[in-house]
Amino acid sequence: MINFKHLSVMADETVNLIVTNPHGTYVDCTLGGAGHSLKIAEHLEPNGLIIGIDQDTDAIAAAEERLQNVSCNVKLIHDNFSRLDAILDDCGIDKVDGILFDLGVSSHQIDTVERGFSYMHDAPLDMRMDTTKSFTALNVVNDYDEDRLYKIFHNYGEERFSRRIARAIVEARKEKKINTTGELVKIIEKSIPHINKTNQTNQKIGHPAKRIFQAIRIEVNNELGVLEGAITTAVKRLKIGGRIVVITFHSLEDRIVKTAFKTFATGCICPKSLPVCVCNHKAEIKLIGKSITATEAELKNNSRAKSAKLRAAEKILDI
Repeated sequence: MINFKHLSVMADETVNLIVTNPHGTYVDCTLGGAGHSLKIAEHLEPNGLIIGIDQDTDAIAAAEERLQNVSCNVKLIHDNFSRLDAILDDCGIDKVDGILFDLGVSSHQIDTVERGFSYMHDAPLDMRMDTTKSFTALNVVNDYDEDRLYKIFHNYGEERFSRRIARAIVEARKEKKINTTGELVKIIEKSIPHINKTNQTNQKIGHPAKRIFQAIRIEVNNELGVLEGAITTAVKRLKIGGRIVVITFHSLEDRIVKTAFKTFATGCICPKSLPVCVCNHKAEIKLIGKSITATEAELKNNSRAKSAKLRAAEKILDI
């Protein structure tokens, strides 16, 4: 069995929000180690169904082991949730009762050193969530020009010194190809003015490589590029009364989710100057409360839950 270590964030909150029908069909679009799916399965009857999707073959293998004794039906699929429409069509399923997205990188992926997700260990520049794909962090770091590197560092990493780091990478690779995470970290460290590595109380602040690695990972896996479309598909494929739950781990993801939910939860979009509605725009979902974060008790056991934010909505209209 693959030692797939990953503590699912806000698992109890997720189950309480998403399971509305114990006989229903639920889609876990980011299966991971099946922590959320296992919790959902505990609330389903034998005729219930969980469809687990993940682009990481390690996750699929771990989930097969972890879910083998659950009482409900399980179907595991190695794919990207960007193909949710096609996946449900292939399964012969029109509408489902719940859809979950637990975004970002898993603890297993970060802790598996050779996969190159962590800036704290020296490893090949990889960062693929789907290891069957050929495009890796090595391609981004060595093939992108300065402007393109700057844009992903600035947009996806929100790094203040994006331009300086991009230029340093381009200069460094003129001497030799950048092959490992350790080599990249050294370049990043040399790019940052020493005064900006500590705050006014001389306490260490977040390592700049963390933001750069996040940006490269997002680029390699097109994480933000597929998200909005996947949420649109998810809303379309929910039954009336079905629910969508999305857990994000940084502001870029959360902004996309929040905007998409707001759009689908908005009714009339006519100018306020019109006396009556002529747009016929209807809300398709209703938001379930505000976003929630992990409890103090959970944070003590799982520090990676610190940045997590959960949003949920319920389908109220088919359009």
